[in-house]
Amino acid sequence: MHNVYYSHDGNVDDLTSLLLLMKMNDVNVLGVGAMGADSYVTPAVDASRRIVDLFSKNKDLSVAKSNSRPMHEFPKEWRLGSFSFDDMPMLHENGGEPKAKLASKPAHLDIVDKLNHADGKVTMVMTGPMSDLARALKVDPSIENKIDRIYWMGGSMNNEGNVMEPEADGTQEWNSYWDSEAVKTVFDTKIKITIVSLDSTKQVPLTDEVRQHWAKGRKYPALELLGSGFALMHSFGATYYLWDDLTMVLSAFPEIANYKHIKADVKTTGKEQGRTFITDRGRDLTMVTSVDAKAFYDRIDTLCKRK
Repeated sequence: MHNVYYSHDGNVDDLTSLLLLMKMNDVNVLGVGAMGADSYVTPAVDASRRIVDLFSKNKDLSVAKSNSRPMHEFPKEWRLGSFSFDDMPMLHENGGEPKAKLASKPAHLDIVDKLNHADGKVTMVMTGPMSDLARALKVDPSIENKIDRIYWMGGSMNNEGNVMEPEADGTQEWNSYWDSEAVKTVFDTKIKITIVSLDSTKQVPLTDEVRQHWAKGRKYPALELLGSGFALMHSFGATYYLWDDLTMVLSAFPEIANYKHIKADVKTTGKEQGRTFITDRGRDLTMVTSVDAKAFYDRIDTLCKRK
């Protein structure tokens, strides 16, 4: 059994990734931190706690609320998904406030505490900006030695980003653009990082076929919640890929992807701010290059059908 701390930024794909984590065997989930990046933080935290209520076997598991702030804010229209997901009827069928604990400290300090008290090394799964981990490392640099590996959904290595803002040049991915200095702080450590960048996820789109498959499995509560959540994604305005869910699945089943070792860095100033790029002078990363899509979707089915 390996230790996991999950740091996410609260939108539908983050919350469904948390659901998948709750259904994994042989994983000791030490903590969950939610930030208001691609979400608003209160519904992101509340929805996380409700997912823990319904699907976690660990009744002591807490969710930490981040107070990290951005260099650049996600579009408001994207962030509203956190409210819609938190309103899902399934998450409210027991009524009242969520019962899962709210951590006593903000997320970056919760990371410090959980890692320092962990029995053994910890895998960090991160599907949002790196801000909370970067702040944790500044509070206590020694936690670097407690982290076995980071799985991070972020960046783009082919100069094709998803940030279309007046002061950006279009090469950035949003999790990196939100706080590029945090990416730099983490990149400057020696922690092993597997990066699931935008150019890694093109083989796992959210298609009508996938939606229909999940609909046929709605007798399983986890599949019903997952499918209902992704029904909200029609408003995204473009082809939607399962970026965060892929990152979570790969943290437990790395064998379903192919990888290559690269050296990379991040820009922290100017119109390139947030751009991740390959360079001989960069730090070592393991980059996902291709994914067995069938195996990925099969893993989701298997996890969601577990009792």
